[in-house]
Amino acid sequence: MKNQFRKYLALFALIPSSALAQTPAPLSWEQVRQRFEQDNPTLLAGKLGIDESKAQEITAFLRPNPTFSLTADGTQIAPHNSVWRPLAGTYETPAISYLHERRHKRELRLESAQKATGIAVSGQADLTRTLLFALRTAFVQTLQEKAIFELAKENLAYYDHVLDVNRERYKAGGIAQVDLDRLELQRVTYESDLQTAEESLETAKIQLLMLLNDRTPVDQFDVTGPFDFSRQLTPLDEVRQAALDNRPDLKVALQSVDKAKTDHRLAVANGSTDPTLSAWYTHNSSNNNPFGINTLGASVSIPLRIFDRNQGEKLRTQLDIDRSEKLMEATRAQVFADVDSAYATVDSTLILLQPYKDKYLQQASRVRDTIAFSYEHGAASLLDFLNAQAEYRSVQVNYLNLVASYLNAASQLNQAVGREVIQ
Repeated sequence: MKNQFRKYLALFALIPSSALAQTPAPLSWEQVRQRFEQDNPTLLAGKLGIDESKAQEITAFLRPNPTFSLTADGTQIAPHNSVWRPLAGTYETPAISYLHERRHKRELRLESAQKATGIAVSGQADLTRTLLFALRTAFVQTLQEKAIFELAKENLAYYDHVLDVNRERYKAGGIAQVDLDRLELQRVTYESDLQTAEESLETAKIQLLMLLNDRTPVDQFDVTGPFDFSRQLTPLDEVRQAALDNRPDLKVALQSVDKAKTDHRLAVANGSTDPTLSAWYTHNSSNNNPFGINTLGASVSIPLRIFDRNQGEKLRTQLDIDRSEKLMEATRAQVFADVDSAYATVDSTLILLQPYKDKYLQQASRVRDTIAFSYEHGAASLLDFLNAQAEYRSVQVNYLNLVASYLNAASQLNQAVGREVIQ
């Protein structure tokens, strides 16, 4: 006996560890969200966009490059009066010039670029808000399909038990063959419900895996979380204020107004004159001064802003301020509309859910069990039994769909606010 036991242990040791690995534990919402933020390619691309905007800050703050030039002149190219000294009169003039930017143009360019980065950061937050809503919807859909799948299995198991009882009744002569056949045929409905629920669950998992950019096989992937509702609802005024404080798209609109004002100041500064300062050194230069072999020179070049004073850009940026302010007001109105609409949906769904939770679920279960007991003892008709089964199934499915509607509405409200106000 001991040798046989040792043999089994040896065979067990030869099994690869991968074959002994358990199915991964179901993921909670926080784990799903964490994976999403780490691996979703759209979010990662958005983060690179922020880095690009920061790189543009470097470009915006760069100084103009100085210009270096080298001039050589006075070289004799042909003999004159039988004299040819080609390099004797050559003079070389290295020069350097620099454009001096006035009116803090460089600082304003940096400020505008930094505000563009702030807009990019807020835009990334808004992208995250939108994608998290899609992720939450897929997560809720998976939980819903899991609940419906479990309900379909429970209904089929319950009906199989009823069939077993009625088969015994048929053998004892308690029911007719036609009644048993009708009961057998009704099982197809529950089988179909189970198969449909299983397919829907796989589809929901596939959608969730796509958002996570995950290649885990569907049968090895699962999620878990509360599939229920909360009767508590934050007052509408508090939800509205939270949305004004947290909505990233509204923050983008506010930042766009601020950036437009900076761009207008930059346009005004760009309408000013920037002188070009030059200096040069000349060797063997002066023909009117035989002793001026080494000389220095300097110049200032000032463009005359007579025609082009950047009038168009000044006007455009001024109009852009007004445009950004109008868009900000439109975004603010959209925030209130989103919050009010989502809040009304949550409230309406709660009104429908509460009687289901308090009364209808228990009533449907009680009616089903009572009619089933009565039918098994000959006190109810087959039609009453089938109707009670269908009513129970309908009430349960309706309740699960309402819970899913509540969770989706709660997710919609969270998206409208910009943070989670309903867990």
